[in-house]
Amino acid sequence: MIEIDTFIYDTIRPVTWHDNGLRLLDQRQLPEQEVYLHINSTQALHEAIKNMAVRGAPAIGIAAAYGAVLATKEASSDQSKGFAESFNSRLDLLASSRPTAVNLFNALNAAKQVLDPINNLLSWANSWFEADIIANKKMSVQAAQYLTEPVNVLTHCNAGALATGGYGTALGVIRTGFQMGLIGAIYAGETRPWNQGARLTLWEFQKDNIPVTLTADSAVASMMKKGLIDWVIVGADSICLNGDVANKIGTYSLAVLAKHHGVKLMVVAPTTTLDLNAKSADDIVIEQRSTDEILPTVYKKELVDALNPAFDLTPAELISVIVTEKGVIESPDASKMKALINHS
Repeated sequence: MIEIDTFIYDTIRPVTWHDNGLRLLDQRQLPEQEVYLHINSTQALHEAIKNMAVRGAPAIGIAAAYGAVLATKEASSDQSKGFAESFNSRLDLLASSRPTAVNLFNALNAAKQVLDPINNLLSWANSWFEADIIANKKMSVQAAQYLTEPVNVLTHCNAGALATGGYGTALGVIRTGFQMGLIGAIYAGETRPWNQGARLTLWEFQKDNIPVTLTADSAVASMMKKGLIDWVIVGADSICLNGDVANKIGTYSLAVLAKHHGVKLMVVAPTTTLDLNAKSADDIVIEQRSTDEILPTVYKKELVDALNPAFDLTPAELISVIVTEKGVIESPDASKMKALINHS
């Protein structure tokens, strides 16, 4: 395995515990300004997740882990209910913030298993946060073995430091590959309708002085036809037991295009993104966001409607490799996923 001693592009931490609360980089304000929110209640964190001040499956999971710490503080002072009932109701509130990113539910379920939560949850949440960053760096090194020569890569949405505890999943691979001289050109799709690629991925790469080229989502097919892209590298919001993946809307389109043009698709995600309750994509709930996010207000809603799914589903047969911190799966299927889970 390729070893790398120092990760030099590692400066962004969007979710941290600070002054007995969460310090969140408000991603809705980027790239125009860097604004930090101080979150000290589960209700405020619920709103921050729901309204995408914090986003990206691993980052949401980390926020939820620290949200459990806030829940212990609130439950301890709740005179109307017992601690357990009050604590669990606050975790249920956090769980209702977004339906697709399984890291959210995995973190909350893990928090419920912590013994003596009043005294131990902060230490546990810190460990959850630190483990995510370690996993990202480990995945980036494991994935580098597939970048055998300077390759041109396309990434979709933002699966970087902003979407994790730090360093990133898909963008972590690109950071490490660039540092090792294995990346030629980097393309970022704009990723409508929230433009996470244009707003957030470009912001991250500029922050690290890594050259990147923005492309319209609709231009990717012609780019692939011209041979400009060797790998599509993306993150994931949920990975099913058969290797199907839920990720930002537009990922499935890229996967189909990549398959047609002989371009490889790499999915990079920690094992906290595995959905052990989803046998296949059929079991994934896709978040439907407000039509107000994409429909101009000039139109009359009784005449003009819109569809605004936040995610889509990519079948395993379109994926070249899934990279986790526990191992790499080439041409994923149910048996290979089972072996990874059992090994973990």
